[in-house]
Amino acid sequence: MKKLLSFLTLIVLAMSLAACGSSNEEGSGEGAEAPDKVQLKLSTPDPDNASVTVAAKELAKVISEKTNGEVEVSVHPNGTLYGGDPGAGIKQLGAGGLDMLMLSTSLYANYDQRFNAISVPYLFDDKEQFTSFLNDDLGQSLLESTSELGIKGLGYWARDFRQITNSVRPITEPKDLEGVKLRVPNNPLWIEFFQGAGTVTTPMDFSEVYNALQMKTIDGQENPIGVIVASKMYEVQDYLTVSNHMADGWLVGMNEEKLNGLSEEHQTAIQEAVEEMQGWLADYDAEESEKAIQLMEDEGMKVNELTSEQQQKFVEVSKQAYPTFKQLIQDDEYFADVLEFVGKSE
Repeated sequence: MKKLLSFLTLIVLAMSLAACGSSNEEGSGEGAEAPDKVQLKLSTPDPDNASVTVAAKELAKVISEKTNGEVEVSVHPNGTLYGGDPGAGIKQLGAGGLDMLMLSTSLYANYDQRFNAISVPYLFDDKEQFTSFLNDDLGQSLLESTSELGIKGLGYWARDFRQITNSVRPITEPKDLEGVKLRVPNNPLWIEFFQGAGTVTTPMDFSEVYNALQMKTIDGQENPIGVIVASKMYEVQDYLTVSNHMADGWLVGMNEEKLNGLSEEHQTAIQEAVEEMQGWLADYDAEESEKAIQLMEDEGMKVNELTSEQQQKFVEVSKQAYPTFKQLIQDDEYFADVLEFVGKSE
């Protein structure tokens, strides 16, 4: 009997110790498994040293800080996750094959033609006005339209405006473009505007531009400052005109289903980080542009910046093409609202 009582006592003691240990474990957290980290892949179209990829890496850092390291974002440049085909990238993002993607706003015009309004030549007076538009209801309505693709538009980052380089002459007014063989993207907005100024437009893949300039097949091209420097156009071009002729933005998108599957805290952190980075990239690009222009001058390029009076002559050329732009946008009311916003109503 004594042996039986002793055995029962040992069982009760063992159970008590187990319960105590379990209680201590839950209370202290010791021995508990750490929650799984959220792993996200973010794709950019440009190289490591391009401003959008630099900004993407900074975004990843901010998201990690805001989530105490619970959300980790790995950045993949050069379009490697979608084979360098931006159209395929957008489809993959909507289908869930990509988590996050940064692409030019102009590429979304294939799905919502109103995005064409952003790149109407000389629509915006400066980057500040452009950023205000992106953050206004007019810009946000475009951002929200991506939900039809299964994409959550988290926000916009303004890109640097596009500038003109050539090896014929300085460009100070539209007539200086007459007869200049200029490479432009194969986009009706570009072609209509530059042909209106008398330019001989030559659409071609960007990968072919440097050699075409070197061989004198074309006289010039147009791109943001960062692209011009990264591609070393100063080696084969004589003149840079700071024309600010066309705006473009980065649309920061995330697969909607992936985002909705995160906790509210993580969703908020990601959204806030994207919004904060808008100002960060603007400051970064401004500083880098100054360095880039100085570099090109040091390399022998002659740089001229259009005055407001000179720019107005180009604005008039753009206005003449508004009927064509309106057809591309396919929403007369929206285009009218945009023109009213920037003070350039017809």
